[in-house]
Amino acid sequence: MNQKGGISLPILIGLVVISLVLATGAFYLYQQEHTKNIQLQDQIDELNTKQRFTEAKLGETKQLVAESQLKLQEAKAQIETLTNELAQEKSARLEGSNKLDQISADLEQQKVLRQDLENRLSQSESDGKKIKEQIKVMTQEKMDLEAQIKNLESGASGVELGKVVVNSDKTPVNASTKKSTKSKTVVAPQAKAAQVKPLEGKISVVNKEYNFVVINLGSKDGVSLADEFTVTRAGKTIGNIKIEKVHESMSAAGFGSELKNSIRENDVVQKVR
Repeated sequence: MNQKGGISLPILIGLVVISLVLATGAFYLYQQEHTKNIQLQDQIDELNTKQRFTEAKLGETKQLVAESQLKLQEAKAQIETLTNELAQEKSARLEGSNKLDQISADLEQQKVLRQDLENRLSQSESDGKKIKEQIKVMTQEKMDLEAQIKNLESGASGVELGKVVVNSDKTPVNASTKKSTKSKTVVAPQAKAAQVKPLEGKISVVNKEYNFVVINLGSKDGVSLADEFTVTRAGKTIGNIKIEKVHESMSAAGFGSELKNSIRENDVVQKVR
């Protein structure tokens, strides 16, 4: 019986030792598990903190996105407004450029018209000088003819002079000289004075833009400022013009707008008495 008890004691001790080892192992495992649980809890807390921080950042990001979208819409509206303004400015510039081109073309046309008018005025001056020279020659010839007539009037009897024809545009001509044994008859040039025609000329230039004409009569012909002339064509009266500027061999006269479409170059002008 003691022998049996002696055998049981080592076994018991072994069992106790094994229990202690198991208990120690279990406690160690518990400690390890507890430590891991604490670490995991810390990680979970840290993750929760990070999640909250991330959610806060996400909220801020969403707000920034919303603000950015609003600013983007405002920028789009401003860009659209600027685009419209730019289009209007381009249109205005194009219109201004077209007007400038038109003005330049008008200026060039005015230069051409002015040069043409100056050329015509110069030609008219030249023609006036030629006409003046012709008038001088005709006047001299007229004086010579009158002298011859006076000599014939005071000459021998029995000579009959034919009618002397004096043309306002040509040199006076002695139509005929006929001898006769009877009385003599002379029609002197002074008879022309009773049949003097009104001062007459022609229109050299017509400027319908500024409503004036240039006629081939000047101060040498007796034209004065404010003189009025009647314009005719083929015997038909067109209207009246009034002298505004006088040169030696030409004059400028103004006319009303009612004559703008009817008055022409080479129309006859006759001074109103």
